[in-house]
Parts: sequence; structure tokens; C-alpha cells
Amino acid sequence: MAALDDKAQDVSSEGDSKMVEMTSPEIDEKGKDEKAGGFIIVAFIVGLIVSLIIGWILFPKLLYSKKKQPIDFNHQVHTDSVEDGCESCHYFRDDGSFSGIPKLELCIECHEEVQGEDPEEQIFVEKYVSKGKEVPWLIYSKQPPCVYFSHAPHVKLAKMDCITCHGHIGESTHSRIYEKNRITGYSRDIWGKNIAGFKKHSWDRMKMDDCSECHVKNNVNQGSVQTQKGGCFVCHH
Repeated sequence: MAALDDKAQDVSSEGDSKMVEMTSPEIDEKGKDEKAGGFIIVAFIVGLIVSLIIGWILFPKLLYSKKKQPIDFNHQVHTDSVEDGCESCHYFRDDGSFSGIPKLELCIECHEEVQGEDPEEQIFVEKYVSKGKEVPWLIYSKQPPCVYFSHAPHVKLAKMDCITCHGHIGESTHSRIYEKNRITGYSRDIWGKNIAGFKKHSWDRMKMDDCSECHVKNNVNQGSVQTQKGGCFVCHH
């Protein structure tokens, strides 16, 4: 009986020693590999998050400089006091061309002298009207020189409302901050606020794809003018 017990103890000791021999180094190596793999995954996730923050949040803030308009213009005051809405100031000339931002000569008709007590009005009259100096407005919708856009076919023929492209600017009481791309020199309104290209409204940006999208939606493809997506030479010369 004692011999059997001794033999059982020998077998148990031998099994324990083999288990120690098999597991100790292997477990250590496996543990190190798992830790290294976990660290790599965590580092990747952290790096991805940091990259997204820099690319989607910090970079756009650095890419665009912010400027105030020379005069804080109140559109609502003007639209409430004119008869023809936008076209009272942004009119079409006799030859069909669009006047764009009003020149000083048009403003002088109403602002030869200071009207009311608005400090912006006083600045406008004293700094620009009295000196016959044009206001250096920062144009939100200014396109590159290679782009030709005509308002006439959109407003006169298609009967489009100004809101479609410019939003409810006629109801604004203050001028928005002008954001200028430090690389291209153009307004952020061209590319849009969302760096991913998503938009909620038709006036959120003014890119070629947006023009094409509207043309396709309204089936605009008359004569020899190619207005389907990709018809770049309609506006680019």
C-alpha cells in the first residue's frame, strides 16, 4: 500500500513539473504578445481620433481667417423701406447684365446725410459717402475669374427666388463674419461650412456640383448647352 502511495506521489510530482515547464515561459510570452497587441490597437484608435479632431475641427479653423465687413449692413431695414425687394438695389441693367453689389452713387440717393442714430450709418456717411469712396465689401459669393455666372437666365427666365442661392439674407439685421480661405483667397461660402460636403439647404455652398444637381433635378438641358453633371464648360471658360 505504501509503495502504491509513493508511486502516485511520483506521478503527481512529475505531472506538476511538466505543467510548470510547459506553461511558465509560454504564458509569459503570450501575455507580452497580448499586451503589445492591445497597446497597438489603443494607439491606433487614439491616433485616429486625434487625426479626425485635427482634420475636421482644428484644420478648418486654421484654414480660414475671419474678417468683419467694413459696415455692419442691415438688410431688413432696407427691404422694409423699398418697393421692389432685392431688385431695388440689386437690379438688372438695360442690357440684361446684373448690377451686383450697389455702387455708392445708388446709396447716396438715401444716405447723403446721416439717417437716424445708428453708429454704422454715421461711419458709412463720414468715411465713404462724404469722401466719394466705394465701400470695399467682402463678397461672400465671389467665384474664381475662370467662372462665368449669369443671373439673368436664373432670375428672369427660370423665375428663381434669390433665397434659393443666397438664403434669407434679406431678413438679416447684421452682416455675417466673412471667412476667407488662406490658400485660395475665396470665401468659405463657396466650399460650404461642412468639410465633409454635407448640406442642409440649397444656399449652404456654391460649388459646380450644386449647380449641376439643380439643373439635373429641373431637367435643364436645352439646345446645345450641356447642363448635366460634368458640363464644366457651361460656366468655366
